[in-house]
Amino acid sequence: MPRPEPKKTATSARLSHINDKGEANMVDVSAKQSTDRVARAQGFVAMDAKTLELIESGSAKKGDVLATARIAGIMAAKKTSDLIPLCHPLAITKATVDFSPSLDPIGIYVTAEVKVAGQTGVEMEAMTAVSVACLTVYDMLKAVDKGMTFEGIRLIEKSGGRSGHWRATEPGNPDSGDAGATASAPAKGGVKR
Repeated sequence: MPRPEPKKTATSARLSHINDKGEANMVDVSAKQSTDRVARAQGFVAMDAKTLELIESGSAKKGDVLATARIAGIMAAKKTSDLIPLCHPLAITKATVDFSPSLDPIGIYVTAEVKVAGQTGVEMEAMTAVSVACLTVYDMLKAVDKGMTFEGIRLIEKSGGRSGHWRATEPGNPDSGDAGATASAPAKGGVKR
């Protein structure tokens, strides 16, 4: 039985990884100019106050929570193309993962920055780094706080490439996400480096 033709939508017409048959493919970036590209992403691990105290005092049974989560996030950035099917393998030139404890709300802000000199951006690498760092915090502390949650994992800034500079505004702002626009600072804790 033949497969039905996929519906063509305005969205699929604009997505460069969707071919004219509606099939997903890795984008050919060979004609793109190599430029310096940077992406920053952020997320938040919400937790009980006692769990945050364990992190800050360095007394978690599994060891140094943030050092382990930092290394996991950096490793994840380097492995993004193995995890996300249509991402290109990239020669990342820098990957950092930073943490900012917070008492209101209670938890840890996780911020990643990834750089590359290449033909495609590193937004997915930055968000993968944040996601895996958050998961690692959970793994290191799940014995004492199974109710931890991850919130607000998102791109907060990117630069380089054809679309240029973009910076997120606060969540819920209707102006958020305008390409080329520079807006307000990212969520609390997002600028600590």
